[in-house]
Order: sequence, then structure tokens, then C-alpha cells
Amino acid sequence: MFSGIISHVGNIEKSTGVGLTVSAPRDFLKKLKVGTSVAVQGACLTVVERGKKTFKVEIMPETRVRTNLRTLSRGSLVNLELPVTPNTLLSGHIVQGHVDDTARLIRITRQKNARVLGFSVLPALSMYIVDKGPVAVNGVSLTVIKAKRGHFTVGIVPHTWRSTALRTLKLNDRVNVEVDVIGKYVGKFLKKRT
Repeated sequence: MFSGIISHVGNIEKSTGVGLTVSAPRDFLKKLKVGTSVAVQGACLTVVERGKKTFKVEIMPETRVRTNLRTLSRGSLVNLELPVTPNTLLSGHIVQGHVDDTARLIRITRQKNARVLGFSVLPALSMYIVDKGPVAVNGVSLTVIKAKRGHFTVGIVPHTWRSTALRTLKLNDRVNVEVDVIGKYVGKFLKKRT
């Protein structure tokens, strides 16, 4: 489990289609062991190898299809997060690292010191995205400003823009989206009752 509070940014050193090699800061790497979960762009992956400057993860076919990890190449900047512990301050929201789908960036606007990002998303997924609710975009815990069928917006404060790989986004880029897990369970429960 993760919180969506990005602690580090890394770079893709190698992408093979079935795995990634990621360079990361030394203090981040020190906390990784083979078998450890790590969130890369919001996708929970397992560390299969750790070196002095890099770590490797494997990607199964379902993850490849459902995420934007397949679009990463050497030099791509990625958001990294370690799993939460009982001592971790949960200052974001509950993020499982189980990406629901991708969304496409359709708009970036400035509002004073913030950037507002608009995304198009599958209508079936948008039913779990609500105004002022949580959403993880490339692993970053964000609050939804406005949610409509097939579309949602989020605001990015300057600190988050500078501290995450969100700053590299361009129009039409695809991002990983994980909606609120509680909303998914409630939705499934209500469907079964009707």
C-alpha cells in the first residue's frame, strides 16, 4: 500500500517490455531489497534486482496493457514511492498501486500559482471519480476539482509540480490512473443489490 506522496523521482535506464531498470537516488535505493514492493508511476511492482545506482522490476502482461509503463524509454522521468509502514504519516490517500487504466491529458491551464490539468478517461472509470475526491495520477495523490462523465480535472501546487515527474507531461500524454478503492467496493456492492 502507498500514500501517493512521491518521495523521489528516478530515470528509466532500460525498458525491455517485460521489465524496467530504474536509476534512483542513493537514499531511496538503500531502502530497497529484492522482493520489496515499489511504486513506479503509481504501479506497484516487485524489485527483482538492486544495484548501487539502479533497481530492476518485472512487468507482467496485465500491467503492461493497463498502464503507461509500456511507453517509457531511456531517460523518462518517473515518480517513485516506497510502501507505507505502520510509522508512515498517511498524508495522501490509500493508494494500492493497482492502476485501473490510463487517461489522456487534454488540457493544462494556469490559475495563479497552480496548474489545472484536464484528463479524458473511460466513462466506465469516471463513475468512480468524484468532485473533491481522491485520485492517483502517475502515483501522485491528488484531489479532483471537477468530475464529469469521461473527464476530470485536478490542481497541481508548485511544490508537487517541481517535486514529481508530472512536470514533464505534454498534451495527449497518457497517465496512469487509480481511482479510490473505497468507491470501487461501494460501486460493486450497489451493483450486486440491484
